[in-house]
Amino acid sequence: MAGDGGDRDATAKAFGEAVNMTPARLEDWLGTDASHEVGQKGRRRKGGGQKGGGESVGHASGRRIVGLLRTKKADLDEDDLAHMREVVGYVHRHLAQRPDGDVTDTPWRYSLMNWGHDPLK
Repeated sequence: MAGDGGDRDATAKAFGEAVNMTPARLEDWLGTDASHEVGQKGRRRKGGGQKGGGESVGHASGRRIVGLLRTKKADLDEDDLAHMREVVGYVHRHLAQRPDGDVTDTPWRYSLMNWGHDPLK
């Protein structure tokens, strides 16, 4: 369907604007202690169980974002596109909550970085 390509393109464009970290930079960041220390831990999944076994939602998202950044647009499936839209929404909402002052070493920045966006970049 013609609309599907447009939605895919729009989603990929919005995702590319929201995620400003390279896959390598994001992987490096996700390996740091600071990355593991921020975010909501153990969100319940549909049907029970914990998501990620104590890993924050944003950290798990960051690992998925690395894969998405390395995937050709034509190979993205509906779940990928849905996650990309979730990332865009999160980044936009979180940017609107920017705290006053220097944000260099703040949980706010670190949380955004888990989602692939470095607000200092």
